[in-house]
Amino acid sequence: MNKVSYKNVHNKFKLNGVYLSKKDCNRVACVFIKEGNESLKSIGNFLLNWFDKSTFLEVQTSGTTGKPKIIRIEKQAMVNSALATGDFFKLQPGNKALLCLSADYIAGKMMLVRALILGLELDTVAVSSFPFQNVSKQYDFVAMVPLQVENSLLQLYLVKKLIIGGATVNSFIKSELKELSIEIFETYGMTETITHIAAKKVNEDNFRTLPNVAVSIDDRNCLVIKAPKISKDIIVTNDIVDLISESEFRWLGRIDNVINSGGIKLFPEQIEEKLQNKIANRFFISAIKDDFLGQKVVLIIESKEADKLEVEVFEGLSKFETPKKIFYVDTFEESASNKINRIKTLKKIKVV
Repeated sequence: MNKVSYKNVHNKFKLNGVYLSKKDCNRVACVFIKEGNESLKSIGNFLLNWFDKSTFLEVQTSGTTGKPKIIRIEKQAMVNSALATGDFFKLQPGNKALLCLSADYIAGKMMLVRALILGLELDTVAVSSFPFQNVSKQYDFVAMVPLQVENSLLQLYLVKKLIIGGATVNSFIKSELKELSIEIFETYGMTETITHIAAKKVNEDNFRTLPNVAVSIDDRNCLVIKAPKISKDIIVTNDIVDLISESEFRWLGRIDNVINSGGIKLFPEQIEEKLQNKIANRFFISAIKDDFLGQKVVLIIESKEADKLEVEVFEGLSKFETPKKIFYVDTFEESASNKINRIKTLKKIKVV
């Protein structure tokens, strides 16, 4: 069997209802760049870069946990990732997919690669927090970020299989999604792993790895990823996990965010999930120095007014998890991909 190459275009590949060959893709790319909106321009630029003579793409990381940087990713590794996704989610040639993520970033790029390699019929919409605003067609496969999912709950009956990435899914969205009779997965991954290397159903706790991916932990209990078909190097993350096996793990939180309060380790992400349905504005949990505890939990809320929270908001939290102080900030600092930049926001309000 011949190896699937990044130079291939599946004969079932469609873009916005039109079958495209490699030559067609280059022509369409030029039209998108010249005449399209920002989303189409990004797709056009991707297609030109994908079919040029280079064996790699330069991709910008999201900057969620540090300064955004440009990294090189081999095109063949992206193909291998697409094949693994196809196997894991049982995608078939001719399946209909929707691209509602920016092709400037890896998640959007990989939706295009999957379509090209697996032979998907891919439709595109302008990148928006409300991607289903003008959509009435049914799709077999869609990738979205949590905000898009939250704004599309009433339209998700149009989707057969949904994957969610880019941020954790809060308890409110999870409770709503559990009522739907469609397949919904949370994914785990990053730019360096060419999007997801593991996924779990939204009502499950443990992630399962995609084909040809093995996981372990280091001495910090942080996830270590071995995926030779997508990365020549072993990837060491800053994500603390409960390792079940080399193909299964439970995500606990980021080591960068862990709070040590009175000798007890607290994961901000887990506290945030408990508060998710109780605070209307965007917020996050962090810590400040404390002479007695070492660190104490604080709550940062995006609001122009310092509204007093009812004590019931913190019911269900332990005494160590309960915020000892609340800070308000007009607007959160964000990464290039619109994720909350915790460090910059904390510096903005001068608590670090």
